[in-house]
Amino acid sequence: MASYVALSSPIHCKQFEFPSLISRKSRSRDVCYRPPGTQLNILNGVSFSLPEKSLGLIFGQSGSGKTTLLQLLAGLSKPTSGSIYVQKYGNDGKPNMSPEPLPPERVGIVFQFPERYFVADNVLDEVIFGWPRQSGELQLKEYLALNLQRAVNWVGLSGISLDKDPHSLSGGYKRRLALAIQLVQIPDLLILDEPLAGLDWKARADVVKLLKHLKKELTILVVSHDLK
Repeated sequence: MASYVALSSPIHCKQFEFPSLISRKSRSRDVCYRPPGTQLNILNGVSFSLPEKSLGLIFGQSGSGKTTLLQLLAGLSKPTSGSIYVQKYGNDGKPNMSPEPLPPERVGIVFQFPERYFVADNVLDEVIFGWPRQSGELQLKEYLALNLQRAVNWVGLSGISLDKDPHSLSGGYKRRLALAIQLVQIPDLLILDEPLAGLDWKARADVVKLLKHLKKELTILVVSHDLK
């Protein structure tokens, strides 16, 4: 089942639901955002819901506020009004507890042209760059290490040497690496900003195929100005 939801700002959301049991649903309710020191809202009354393990698409023209909405969902900015939360459901399909705020640390976000922000000299160091450095976080490091191989396999990087310079990878593999970095901690919500931007037709096809695979495991929200 697919449905279109028109929002009060010039952004639209296309939501895909699957027949599996929905146990969690991320929601945005009447979200408005006005930058500090300004009189006009960039976002006005944006509302949508995204079921667990589904693929959502937000599309709109450049300047319509898509990236601003992503920053709010990822916790990089706070709404001027409205709420962003997660609702859990029981086996009967009814809410089994009060809505909870969407924790920013449980959101993975890949911005447009993420390869521009690579900082390490090899693939492994790029993936673990943001990992905790304190010795007291050994248990967390072990958890992340166990997830590293799974993330690499998910995005199809298992055939790439971890010693390889990330800047030497093709455009499609750079996007795969950016995804792997976010997937190590298995986010509750994975946000992708223009994931096909700047890629040739072969790389675009590869990334689309990858997203079809990932949507079976994760809740994904894709933003684009190009509905096609």
